[in-house]
Amino acid sequence: MANATKFETSNGFPREAITLANWRTRPYSFWSFRNVSEMVRSARIKTATPSPLPQVAGNPDLLASPASPSASHSISDLLTRSEADSFILSRNGQLVCEWHVEGVDRSDPHLVFSISKSITALVAGILEDQGILDPSTPVGKLVPEAVNSAYADATVQDLLDMRVSLDFDESYLSQEAYARYRRAMSWNPPSADGNDEAMLSFLCSLQKAAGPHGGDHDYLSPNSDMLGIVLERATGERFPDLCAKLLWQPLGATSDAFITVDPEGAPRTAGGVSCRPHDLLAVGQMLINGGTANGKQIVSKRWIADMQQGGDEGVWARGTQASFLKTGRYRNNWYQVGGESNAFLAAGIHGQFLYCDPDTNTVIVCTSSQNEPQTDALDQGLLALFAKLSAEV
Repeated sequence: MANATKFETSNGFPREAITLANWRTRPYSFWSFRNVSEMVRSARIKTATPSPLPQVAGNPDLLASPASPSASHSISDLLTRSEADSFILSRNGQLVCEWHVEGVDRSDPHLVFSISKSITALVAGILEDQGILDPSTPVGKLVPEAVNSAYADATVQDLLDMRVSLDFDESYLSQEAYARYRRAMSWNPPSADGNDEAMLSFLCSLQKAAGPHGGDHDYLSPNSDMLGIVLERATGERFPDLCAKLLWQPLGATSDAFITVDPEGAPRTAGGVSCRPHDLLAVGQMLINGGTANGKQIVSKRWIADMQQGGDEGVWARGTQASFLKTGRYRNNWYQVGGESNAFLAAGIHGQFLYCDPDTNTVIVCTSSQNEPQTDALDQGLLALFAKLSAEV
């Protein structure tokens, strides 16, 4: 028998064991979520000038403190139990705490899943302020192929707010509609007959649900993939280039990001972005700083105010994610905690979070490789931790 490779010794399995059929499950996801461009074809979102990461701020005392006032386990214990890979906290723009599970290099990129939606929305907001994108425009006007689909008369704002009337089931482990969707984006193995659609064809096949557009919050990822296509059509530029020019380079990101693409090059703007956690932290800090970074206005204060205040509590409470945030709202592909909190966040399945509290100038990033796409207990435990840490000024 051949000796184990260095890869197998480090990871516990040979590289050839990871396939499109298993890359989103443990133990494989621990490696694949940090190496997605090796699993799925990906386009580069270029930074202006790669730069070193800031000095590590370990803060073992904070990590050893109780995860909640009544908890017997520490913050680091909670992160480990939550199958977290990296955790970073900053206050007033300065690193306070940084934690990575054994086997993770702090410079590794990480798939952020649906935080990609929030990043895409920032690009849309910049284009809106430039007068290039009107959120009231029907999708069918920008994407004529969608004229016979649910998206024909849905507006761009409907996409951003998850208020599209769409006959689709957001069941991540479904072997029917969602599996077909995964094949279209090249995230699943191709079907045996080889007749899989590409992303645009799939999206344009989706039909309207019973109600009108603009109803209650209905979280459906195809809306955000259509948003990426809309941005490309409105500008005549590919999304990775738009994101690089309008966001990643002005932000001063330390490294290139990546986004998965389908066989035709359509971007997976609903969930395909990979980036360094520190660069995600910089996105959150930019928003807390009123949309500025490196002396540049990247996202307008008007757009940020609309994102923070424009969501409707009733629309959220009657929607499909109401249990995620009890007093929440949703606007422009960002969540607002609501109630007495001004915090807002971006989130993705398998345990990805970007949490921003403008009241205490706190930003938290947590990336994970949880085995299950969604586990309410883990989500609520992490959200409670973020709220606790944000309040501890």
